[in-house]
Amino acid sequence: MEKTNAMRILDKQGINYKVWQYDNTLTDGKLVAQACGRDGQQVFKTLVTVGNDLNHYVFVIPVEETLSLKKAAKSVGVKSVAMIKQKELFPLTGYIHGGCSPIGMKKQFVTVFNDTAMLFDTICFSGGRVGVQLEADPGQIVEFVGAKFDDIIEY
Repeated sequence: MEKTNAMRILDKQGINYKVWQYDNTLTDGKLVAQACGRDGQQVFKTLVTVGNDLNHYVFVIPVEETLSLKKAAKSVGVKSVAMIKQKELFPLTGYIHGGCSPIGMKKQFVTVFNDTAMLFDTICFSGGRVGVQLEADPGQIVEFVGAKFDDIIEY
């Protein structure tokens, strides 16, 4: 398999990861988690938002959960955030819907991982291509992208 940009970046940083490949027609996060043999709380999706300050923010949450826009906004210190339109994703990040990785976007945005990621030795997240997940230590990933952990999901 050809390495993705996210893999090349992790290689360069010396961050260990495991690659999971799955049927790229799977779009449901729970099915992706099953395909990787992981619990839906251990597999994370990357969501890109725009704040009322017009800056973009990235939130990484378990595939089974829903982002709390209110908690997300509070976490990054703005009044409000909204999901960006799907057509804006590629020009902004270089990634397509379903293949958006928190590693290797065109620009490094303020990023927050849901604090439940700390419960696991490793978490899975998009490898930068539909059908590819990477599994790595959440602490190393958060440190590398300059992110933080916070409670950003709905309950």
